[in-house]
Amino acid sequence: MGSNFAYRSLSDFMRSSTLRWLVLVASLLIMLIIAVQLFWLNKVYSFEQRTFHTNVVKSIRGLYEDIELVDTRAMDLAELIENPSTDYFLFRIDNAYSEDSIASYVRHELNDFDVLTDAYIAYFAPGHTKYINPTYIPTAASRYERGEINLSLYKRNYNYGLLYFPHRNKYVLQQMNFWFISSAVLFIVLVGLAVILFFFYRQRFLAEVQKDFVNNFTHEFKTPLAVMKISAEVLLQDKITTQPERLKKYATIVENQTQHLQEQVERLLQIARSDRKDLPIQKNLVPLKDLIEQAVTKMQPLIDEKNAEVDIPIDEEHNIELYADRAHLELAIVNLLENALKFSIKPHIIVSAGHEDGNIYISVKDNGIGIEKKYQKRLFKKFYRVPTGDVHNVKGFGLGLNFVKRIIDAHHGSIKINSLPGIGTEFRLILPATVNS
Repeated sequence: MGSNFAYRSLSDFMRSSTLRWLVLVASLLIMLIIAVQLFWLNKVYSFEQRTFHTNVVKSIRGLYEDIELVDTRAMDLAELIENPSTDYFLFRIDNAYSEDSIASYVRHELNDFDVLTDAYIAYFAPGHTKYINPTYIPTAASRYERGEINLSLYKRNYNYGLLYFPHRNKYVLQQMNFWFISSAVLFIVLVGLAVILFFFYRQRFLAEVQKDFVNNFTHEFKTPLAVMKISAEVLLQDKITTQPERLKKYATIVENQTQHLQEQVERLLQIARSDRKDLPIQKNLVPLKDLIEQAVTKMQPLIDEKNAEVDIPIDEEHNIELYADRAHLELAIVNLLENALKFSIKPHIIVSAGHEDGNIYISVKDNGIGIEKKYQKRLFKKFYRVPTGDVHNVKGFGLGLNFVKRIIDAHHGSIKINSLPGIGTEFRLILPATVNS
């Protein structure tokens, strides 16, 4: 059975590891898709800006073809048109022509080349300190309100016309509406997929935790029930009444196993109650030495079974008193003692108490197998159990330390762990020394 479980554990681990890798790869792919989409949005934006620039230049070239503002045969187009900044275009004018006619032709050319945003046209002559006759050129597709403008002046030693597009960026972004909408839809879908992956992984994790719990639960109850069944069969034999020693032996077995099952059921009920609400803490003055001795007494059958040695180096003169909930704090110590006994071959446990940085501590130190550093942060999670290679080596639900932490949290305390694999482990419960904490 042990090898079969080991195989299942390895298989479950491989499936869990594969699932984690799949979720990680899917997350990376989602981030990669988003990055690529942002890259293409930037490329489309740059393309739309270049298209706008090209169409404006074509419109001005069409203007030169419509009216003879310069001798285009003597000059290259690059010498006639200048783009000193993003929103400004200058075009050279050597021949006198009606400004209204130029504006009219410009408007038609812009419409012909799909430059469907509003603009201003103005004129500059050498020696002037401002533009001549600034004129607003609306378009049928203009969606912007006309406002006051302050045209940047570019001084040249020749006459030129100025085209200024105050809403160029807004217009270019409007041209990208399809891309923005499709990107938003894709982003929402990817975020939804990421959320689904997260919840899928979480549910898978919870399912694995539940499966482990059911396995532990089944094993924890199966063995006592099997022992009780065998004992009951023996007790039902006709000759048992003539064998008082044997009768007492099997009756004691049934009693012990019944008590064990009752304790496990009570522990589960305590965990369930603590999930629904805060633990009901009722603080009273508690002598720690008496509390520790009582907890050790409750564990005495298991201590005897394991041939364990338990030391309580607290004398009567240094007996510390603490305001705490006696029943819950005793249960916390019992859980720590139980763990120390479980994970030690020849248990030697030291339970001590003292003062530390204005607080009071209770220490449970063992010489067990120890706990690796990578597992220590997860020790107090519900149902978590440190891997031991074979679940049957150690009984339990993985609830004890979780409940210990709930008890200490309810007392506004903390827990420190000092552990070395192969050497042993110390759990140190730090509790406030004041009454009202």
